[in-house]
Order: sequence, then C-alpha cells, then structure tokens
Amino acid sequence: MAGMRLFVALTPPADVVEELQARVAALRDLEQDLRWSRPEQWHLTLAFLGEVSDETCGELAGQLGTAAGRHPPLTLSFGGGGRFGHRVLWTRVHGERDRLRRLANAVRAAARRSGLATEQRPYLPHLTLARAAGSADLRPLVDALAPYEGRSWTADELHLMHSRLGAGPGGTALHEPIRSWPLSEQ
Repeated sequence: MAGMRLFVALTPPADVVEELQARVAALRDLEQDLRWSRPEQWHLTLAFLGEVSDETCGELAGQLGTAAGRHPPLTLSFGGGGRFGHRVLWTRVHGERDRLRRLANAVRAAARRSGLATEQRPYLPHLTLARAAGSADLRPLVDALAPYEGRSWTADELHLMHSRLGAGPGGTALHEPIRSWPLSEQ
C-alpha cells in the first residue's frame, strides 16, 4: 500500500512572502544556529495528516472539497513573533482568526471522516520561520519581530500538500500542493 506524507494548508501570496522575507533577513545575523525555513515553502498548516494511503487520499479529497466549499475566503496578515520553547521561531497570524480556527476544525473533521487521526490540541495559527537543532535563545528574535506588522492578504484556496522529507535543497523538506479547492461559502 503506497502512501504519501500529507498536510492541509493555506499559502500566502508572493508579495506577502517577499515582505516577510525582507523582515526575517535582518534576523538571520542574530542567531546563526537555526535552520531557516525557505520562503517559497512558507504555509499555514491547518492539519498534519502523516502518511496517507492512496486509497484514503481519494476519500480525503472529496471531504476536503466539501469543507472548502463551506468556508469563505479569509483576510489574514502576519505580525509579531513567538516561539515554541527554545526550538521553533514563528510569526503570528492576525485577521480573521476565529474563522481560520473554524476552517482548521473543519479540515480536521474531514480527515477524521476519511479515517485519519488528527491532533487533538487547540489550533494555534502561526507560520514557522526557523528551527533550532538543539536549544537556542529565541527571545531576542521574538523581541525583534514584535513591531512587525505585515500587509493583509486573502486566503482563498485550501491546499492538500505532499511533504517529502529531505527532498529539498540541503536535505530540507519539500512541500508541493497535490490538490487545491477554492474557499467559497455556498
């Protein structure tokens, strides 16, 4: 039974990525021991699904298409910063966060209806910027990101993403969309 490592995400447009990339470029000199996420791979994960069989993928696609059709496009922006312990640096998501959480919950429900397990913890919208191999003091980076307020953008498509570990430059993960659905409240 062949399968793929999948997750469901929203992706910011190029102008928003470029703006955030310019802000993050200044941070790279503050902490050398981080693996920085590549801007072309930036996304907002709604649900991580792990390994999914080809058979389940078809059912999942139908469920995700239905979920996307029940949610309108969202106005979002990035700003500020945060960290998960001493290992992950991220930027916050602002805008229609309640609607974003509802969409993430609908995506998780679609996955469960397809027979997939999903995380049970509350959804925390963020975009991962960097990871530490060990422990790093990320507080100066979070402080440096505090004043950042990015431009608003409209998330209007839901993406089922294939994650190939080690397939990107320097052995990083490569994330590719395999299916997309418009967000369009019917």
